[in-house]
Amino acid sequence: MIWSEGERLNIVELGLTKGLSEKVSSLEIVESKGDDAVLLKGKKIAIFNIANKRSIAWSIARAMDAQGADLILGYQNERMKGNLEKILGDLSRQPLALVQCDVTNDAEITAAAEAIKGVAGSLDGFVHAMAYAPKEALQNSYLETSREAFAVALDISAYSLVAMCNAFSELFAPQASVMTLTYFGAEKVVPNYNVMGVAKAALEASVRYLASDLGPKQVRVNAISAGPVNTLAARGISGFTEMMKLHGDKTPLKRNIDSEEVAGTAVFLSSDLSTGITGEVIHVDAGYNIMGM
Repeated sequence: MIWSEGERLNIVELGLTKGLSEKVSSLEIVESKGDDAVLLKGKKIAIFNIANKRSIAWSIARAMDAQGADLILGYQNERMKGNLEKILGDLSRQPLALVQCDVTNDAEITAAAEAIKGVAGSLDGFVHAMAYAPKEALQNSYLETSREAFAVALDISAYSLVAMCNAFSELFAPQASVMTLTYFGAEKVVPNYNVMGVAKAALEASVRYLASDLGPKQVRVNAISAGPVNTLAARGISGFTEMMKLHGDKTPLKRNIDSEEVAGTAVFLSSDLSTGITGEVIHVDAGYNIMGM
């Protein structure tokens, strides 16, 4: 977007604000740099947790690394740390830190916040990429969900965002961006998604309440509702292959998405181009959610 001097004068004469003029100037600067432009240069972003190289979280990490972010990467336990260390060579620079965090343990969440404070001082972004439900809860009917499975799914998939935002709240810099990953099963019934759909609905509601709570600190909170992506975690859902085919056939784009498309949206939400967006659920699903039939 390159404006001529005449066009710029016309914009001013139409009474647009100084703030918009500054945004236009920022966009011109980004475009003028071409291939050298990086959206996240100097931003310190924590991503919790990364399970393996096929995960959406890892695609986000790679995209943010390519855009100049300094990363803090989370893992659940020592076994997962080994998996993460094996793929760090895919990044252009080493992370600031690898931090263990089992989100069912409040002490580990507190320790993670302290570790981040020690290596980074503050955070410009936080990506929450954790969800879990027992296998049987994704195979049997929702009606058969046990109390234990319900509690586990809600704790790990939804409450963990609340707990971590609370622990990290003093670390968030002004204009920091928090995001989480959700799915259309939070809005509509998706066969076999079951208790995870309920957990994702709680997660999306939490995004709105956290956006309200953290907004006065100029911290934004959003969710990305990704279409089905062929990850190891997704394969645990009964009938996932059929779900992928149905989704791809019915989207306006007549295809499924890939994790890189989700990662691109995550980069945008972490950048200064999205400072007016908070409390939103942004669908990256090739348009599936707009279709009635």
